[in-house]
Amino acid sequence: MQDAKRRITFTMIEVNTDTMEKIRLIEKRKRIALVAHDNKKKDLIEWAKHNAVMLAKHELIATGTTGKMLEEELDRTVKKLLSGPLGGDQQIGAMIAEGKIDVLIFFWDPMEAQPHDSDVKALLRVGVAWNILLACDRATADFILTSPLMQEEYETVLPDYNTYLKRKVL
Repeated sequence: MQDAKRRITFTMIEVNTDTMEKIRLIEKRKRIALVAHDNKKKDLIEWAKHNAVMLAKHELIATGTTGKMLEEELDRTVKKLLSGPLGGDQQIGAMIAEGKIDVLIFFWDPMEAQPHDSDVKALLRVGVAWNILLACDRATADFILTSPLMQEEYETVLPDYNTYLKRKVL
């Protein structure tokens, strides 16, 4: 049996020896996570259809139902995780912390409480903590996706959490 050709993406982390900053290389082909609450799924699907040509250049990852809907509407493969409330939000958060997601497009509903609000807050927090691109509405998602930087490699500075990790806990 012949080995199939596979594209493997590694997270490249470098250290700037002058500043000791950790730099993560975001490749030209971005890994984009797409998440939407029930009342926002239609908006996300419409946005994705409108941007299908641009999204075709990138890897798509989504929580359960959203991923299935995206596959059907875009007629392309989407890596589907669990449904958000069943752990999908946490899976995406873990992938962000591991450097396996570059962009998070999360259309959440600010007008309706979610039974998993703590997961939603955690997902947004981890996105900011690891300095990834993060859009929670269509306008921001449009600006991110149409940025010239989306079409090239990009070096992002990773926050230094050494002080936090070495703090003395009483």
